Amino acid sequence: MAAGILGIVWLIIFSVGALIMTVYLRKYSNEERMSMIEKGMSPGDIKRTYNTSIPLRFSLLLMGVGFGLLIGYFLDRAFYMNEVAYFAMIFICGGAGLGAAYLIEEKKSKKEG
Repeated sequence: MAAGILGIVWLIIFSVGALIMTVYLRKYSNEERMSMIEKGMSPGDIKRTYNTSIPLRFSLLLMGVGFGLLIGYFLDRAFYMNEVAYFAMIFICGGAGLGAAYLIEEKKSKKEG
């Protein structure tokens, strides 16, 4: 398969998958609300708590990976290190991002508790 066709196929598969996931999430959310109404509960009375640690981890991990790619690029240009610089910097900076997320979560949990 040509690279262009493969790229279009992946785009179509990703788009259809995202659409199906959205439809099912909405469907099950509606079913949950309907079952609460049938039991006499009000769906608005339930307070939902959101865990902010997962988005924090992923955002800092992705920022670390991006920063690692940037540093790897500069190392590759300066010292001709090829792929070694990219992989090493991705793991080092990604781990540093996860470490920063851990420190932020610990600080937040000490402040709350």
